[in-house]
Amino acid sequence: MNKIVSWMSDMAVTQELGSRLAELRLRRNLTQATLAEAAGVSKRTVERLEKGETGTQLTAFLRICRVLDLLDRFEELVPKPLASPIEQLKRQGKVRKRASGAKPEAPNPEWIWGDEP
Repeated sequence: MNKIVSWMSDMAVTQELGSRLAELRLRRNLTQATLAEAAGVSKRTVERLEKGETGTQLTAFLRICRVLDLLDRFEELVPKPLASPIEQLKRQGKVRKRASGAKPEAPNPEWIWGDEP
């Protein structure tokens, strides 16, 4: 199997994930129909996911991952962010709800030849 890397296209990533799901399903000796029934999705949805077709719903993907016991690995994929100890002190138990956005840069006065100090 290929390693999924950031430079891969979305289609290549979905195809690789689909082939990995198919391999895991086969290792557990499950048919597509059995997996679909256990996950509460259609057999066609399982087929689409395994082929790496785009447009498949995320909830269907999650249901299939749940049946294949893969959800616990999502913690590694998107770990819960931890605030630094200093940031925790600044917040004093308050949960951050908004991003501050980028701060505007101070305008750079136009330099004119001969203006050196």
